[in-house]
Amino acid sequence: MRELAAVRFEETRSRFYAHLYEVERPDELEDILKFHRREYKKAVHHCHAIRVEVAGRMVESSKDDGEVGHPGKVLMELLRSNDLRSHALVVSRVFGGVKLGVGGVSRAFREAGTIALDEAINCSDD
Repeated sequence: MRELAAVRFEETRSRFYAHLYEVERPDELEDILKFHRREYKKAVHHCHAIRVEVAGRMVESSKDDGEVGHPGKVLMELLRSNDLRSHALVVSRVFGGVKLGVGGVSRAFREAGTIALDEAINCSDD
């Protein structure tokens, strides 16, 4: 696994930590999530999406980790729309005391994920 980008995004006092990883196998996700749980101890939710091609077959998985608004699905849409085939996108949220609502949560996770993808693209251009 290799980290391609790590960004912090704030929305209505909640902090979102988005990381994009290049992965070779689906089982690498567990180590990534362990890192996020250790690094962001105050985060209540560690949502993710992963897409990896294994033996010519695309393996996909996403998880909302109890968060409203289906952020795992939102993160998966970002991986698919950017045709990322060996990547994991993980966003950890530290609640800031203000409920964002279903739509607000989805938008915030999408924004955090998009910023991480843009960061990875900008770094690869250097």
